[in-house]
Amino acid sequence: MPDIYDVAILGAGPAGATLARLIGNRFSTAVVDKKGTATDFRKPCGGLLSPDAQRALSRFDMTLPTDVLVSPQIFTVKTMDLETGRTAHYQRCYLNMDRARFDEWLMAAIPAEADVFRGVCTSVERQSGVYILKTKDTEIRARILVGADGAASAVRSFLYPHSRLKRYIAIQQHFCEAAERPFYSCVFDRATSRFCSWAISKDDILIYGGVFEPNGCREAFEAQKQRLPKPDFNLRTPICTEACAVLRPEGTRQFCLGHDDAFLIGEAAGFISPTSFEGISWAITSAALLADALAAGPENAAKRYRTATRSLRAKLYLKQAKAPFMYNRALRNLILRSGLRAVKLQTPT
Repeated sequence: MPDIYDVAILGAGPAGATLARLIGNRFSTAVVDKKGTATDFRKPCGGLLSPDAQRALSRFDMTLPTDVLVSPQIFTVKTMDLETGRTAHYQRCYLNMDRARFDEWLMAAIPAEADVFRGVCTSVERQSGVYILKTKDTEIRARILVGADGAASAVRSFLYPHSRLKRYIAIQQHFCEAAERPFYSCVFDRATSRFCSWAISKDDILIYGGVFEPNGCREAFEAQKQRLPKPDFNLRTPICTEACAVLRPEGTRQFCLGHDDAFLIGEAAGFISPTSFEGISWAITSAALLADALAAGPENAAKRYRTATRSLRAKLYLKQAKAPFMYNRALRNLILRSGLRAVKLQTPT
């Protein structure tokens, strides 16, 4: 354990674990992550690996192990609008997986040269050009600091103390409910949420979650559950309830990349889809871009990273233009009613 690391990474989700895997044998690297601590943190996530995330992994020739996948594999999304009662099915190529095991698999790929610390970060400081991360048990010093710690990023708060990015709350519950027919549903309900919710069957577990405004989020979540069609959803006592903050970028100025030898990647930087809240693909890609920028030399890494992420920021800004078609009631129902790109289901006769 060196006195001063070259790089310290806070967070070991898809962004932090990817960066550590790519630079861990080039720089002396420390990774701090709160999973596996007394907090027993689990990120609320439907656990679907999108085609974009699959492509991001395939660039590194990474093969997903079978113990990360869960049954069933589902090829259509049942889109439901609770206000009008309209439904439509759309073909999608997601992989159904266990998100916690996926994160652990990514962490297991971090090279042995990197030091991994399990703990909750209690403070971020900078003294004499050296960044200091403190946990309950450890103090880590590094010349370069990377925040990969999500929407509630401690690194972003330290670097941008006056930045006020809009945050929402993702809530998810697990139920012992074996679905008669496995499904993945995308649920729209303007009465209780500005955004879509999701329901996914995994083995004998049903997961239901959604994204809500912070004020009254739990009440809105419970109210939405009551509005669900009872034949499709029989949500009894939940096994567990998970919640965390999520970002939704609403303009190019809401992307925070870092400064003064400190960088942000993944959702901490604002890299998350404003329509689907999918973040894994953006996390892996932004981590890879920062790894390339650092490998070319720390001196101008900030400039190279900003240039390299220009296309990511542009894509996310364009996705914002797509949002009205999903969340505007009139536009959404025009699409549902038209059947555009919908799959026509056939039943046995």
